[in-house]
Amino acid sequence: MHYMVSVIDDRTNSATPEERAAIDAFNERIMAEGHWVFAGGLNSPSTATVIDNRGEEALFTDGPFVESKEHLAGFWVMEAPDLDVALKLAAEGSKACNRRVEVRPFLGIATRPFPGE
Repeated sequence: MHYMVSVIDDRTNSATPEERAAIDAFNERIMAEGHWVFAGGLNSPSTATVIDNRGEEALFTDGPFVESKEHLAGFWVMEAPDLDVALKLAAEGSKACNRRVEVRPFLGIATRPFPGE
């Protein structure tokens, strides 16, 4: 099962050197344990572009799709055998990054090999 662990923050790129080191150590550990799928930090919501192509032509709007004090600052995609393991890993990730996190299971995940694999 794959889970999205979203990091919630009210600032962008706000991790201290100590937090970055803790995140790196956490990432290395979950890679070694086989839970790592993908992770990344995100730029400020002000850099977002919302695209709505449900009508006659695509509409492009600068800025986030919703105005909020808090935003998605980063995420992990993790593999875990069940929700209990995912929640334990997410709690450890929350401790490492010193931020609140939200855990959500994927409905399904489509994978295909990268070119050349």
